[in-house]
Amino acid sequence: MRRSILSVLAIVAGFSTFVHGQITDPVATEIWEPEPRVVTPGASQAPPSDAIVLLGDNLDAWRHKDGSALNWTIEDGVMTVKPGTGDIFTKEKFADCQLHIEWRAPVVVKSEGQGRGNSGVFLQDRYEVQVLDSYQNRTYSNGQAGSIYKQTMPLVNAMSPPGQWNTYDIIFKAPRFNDDGIKVASAFVTVIHNGVVIQNHTEIRGTTPYIGLPKNPAHGDDVIHLQDHGNLVSYRNIWIRKL
Repeated sequence: MRRSILSVLAIVAGFSTFVHGQITDPVATEIWEPEPRVVTPGASQAPPSDAIVLLGDNLDAWRHKDGSALNWTIEDGVMTVKPGTGDIFTKEKFADCQLHIEWRAPVVVKSEGQGRGNSGVFLQDRYEVQVLDSYQNRTYSNGQAGSIYKQTMPLVNAMSPPGQWNTYDIIFKAPRFNDDGIKVASAFVTVIHNGVVIQNHTEIRGTTPYIGLPKNPAHGDDVIHLQDHGNLVSYRNIWIRKL
């Protein structure tokens, strides 16, 4: 049977790519499609082009638990907890994400331990990355700033002094549940605090309650929520990217 020129070339190319079962042509391991889409990074700490801005110069992305408008204060893009008004929740729900959040403990130091500059970032409304003034302030290690609350202490304490801004960059992979509501894959989180890795692909074993062990109720996408713990913690420049 006569072979076409193309088929002969294909056979020759195959022999040139694989010799004794080994790849010999670098082109064989090049992937050209699909091509990653272009995202324009933000200058300095500005949001990248595909980010959802959760806090800029207004509070429109947030609500209280009962759905009412926020009672926290905002001035020049800085949102501050108004003690006693309650936690706040994003209107939109998320799963896997990259979250950027900047926060500041009060410049006037009051109390100590868990009573000092306490708030929290809850991923999917259940999994808390602790916000606390941990600058020269001893408390239980899995409850200080950057801990996965009551589960995993941070690798190091990278806290800025009271009144100075801190940055969390959080990469979160949500847990997975099967159709029967059983968890089949844990959540994982990486946290970079002021440029320092403090949680390195850390497994989240379940919910992060103050009392008791983690639980794993099935759920889907859910909100980001920030805690009112009675302290004047401030936030600014919050943005998120769905992954």
